[in-house]
Amino acid sequence: MQPDEATQRVGTMTVDVDRILVVEDDEAIRALLHAWLEDEGHFQMSEVGMGDEALTILTGPVAQRPDLVLLDHYLPDMDSSQIQQELLNQGIDIPVILITARSQVQTVIKSMQLGAIDYLHKPFEDSSVVLDAVRKGLHTAHLKRDHKLADIPELDPSEKIVGQSPAMLEIFKTIGRVARTPSTILITGETGTGKSKLAETIHQSSDRRRNQFITFNCAGVPETLLEAALFGAEKGAYTGLDKTRIGYFETANKGTIFLDEIGEMSLTTQTKLLKVLQPPHQIVRLGSTDTIDVDVRVIAATNKNLPLEVQEHRFRQDLYYRLNVITMHMPPLREHKNDIPSLVAHFLKLHRFSPTTPEATITAEALEKLEAYDWPGNVRELENTIQRAVALSRGDLILPEHIILSANLERLTLDVTQRVQSGTALADIVQEAQGMAIRTALRLSDGDHGRSATLLSLPLADFEALRTELGL
Repeated sequence: MQPDEATQRVGTMTVDVDRILVVEDDEAIRALLHAWLEDEGHFQMSEVGMGDEALTILTGPVAQRPDLVLLDHYLPDMDSSQIQQELLNQGIDIPVILITARSQVQTVIKSMQLGAIDYLHKPFEDSSVVLDAVRKGLHTAHLKRDHKLADIPELDPSEKIVGQSPAMLEIFKTIGRVARTPSTILITGETGTGKSKLAETIHQSSDRRRNQFITFNCAGVPETLLEAALFGAEKGAYTGLDKTRIGYFETANKGTIFLDEIGEMSLTTQTKLLKVLQPPHQIVRLGSTDTIDVDVRVIAATNKNLPLEVQEHRFRQDLYYRLNVITMHMPPLREHKNDIPSLVAHFLKLHRFSPTTPEATITAEALEKLEAYDWPGNVRELENTIQRAVALSRGDLILPEHIILSANLERLTLDVTQRVQSGTALADIVQEAQGMAIRTALRLSDGDHGRSATLLSLPLADFEALRTELGL
């Protein structure tokens, strides 16, 4: 028990007493709420009818502040949003339950955005509705008081990539060494490791930072449109083009173009890209023969093994050499888990329950749950998990139950011991493992069969044959 908590003696026992402040200008409603809550017992009640009186209590000495507030929206001197905003401004975190008329939908929405944990409609249906809301609100207050908060660092929210592990510190050093050079950079790493964020950080650290940073996903544009998208097209170059189209290389002139998933580019387009990377760095728009000089820093990224792609004749060797002037590898999150607290702090700043609410907090137990997971989807998966946790906790205290992992990822495991003990044939065990491997590869590659085959080091034809054989 904390020394500044209200207490009450019941028989020979001393119990904690929750303090509830009712802010309501209608005396009859104040009396009704007082009676209902007093009958429940173990509450220390106080009531005021004016907003300024409420703020005096709520912003007063910590030891005298209530554990929960029942706050009417319309007060003679101000409304509930003004009180809630002042609490936010002063960093005062007290659970608020809004009291409002049934027709005030926008009022409820705004109050919830300002951090209210619940709302009650007037007239109240019965005492149970009020008591349930109060119990839930106090439960939230007790969780905040009793749970140990995770120790996460304070970070600059403007940073694109964060981390304090040796692996990330080495990346930061490399950025410092290469950002101001004109050299082409190839970024490798698994899906979701943050390759695009690294590319943007390199651009922002370079002498080109005042000019365009263009991101182009090579797998996201049909092959028939890829050339026009990158290099532009003259009017009439293809059906339906009624004006000249400026390509991304021209748009990025004097700046940086980031070619994501470069390993998905066809050999035909690879040949044309190679011409841009070679001096004198010129492009030719589709439907034209005129050359256009461009001054563009190229950063490319891939989750493929490009040397293997070269051996398999799926990627041009000369283009690989042009791209591979400087290589930077983004490690999978499972290899630098000690950066999870920093990443969590970063994502909590980025993803708030609403633009007006403070960032959520997270318990030590919830952080431990995050650190125990191996993150096959890497940093992107962690960010999605934090966004979901913020929503589930309504931007308040994130508990272990708000961290949803397996329900969304369907972790696949094979108990070989159990299979052998039960007399399962070896061929059946192997077939089950193959099916699990193919499903996992498809999930990690977002259903892309070519990338799935690469993950399993299989020729695409063999992958498709196995997938068909297994009925997947």
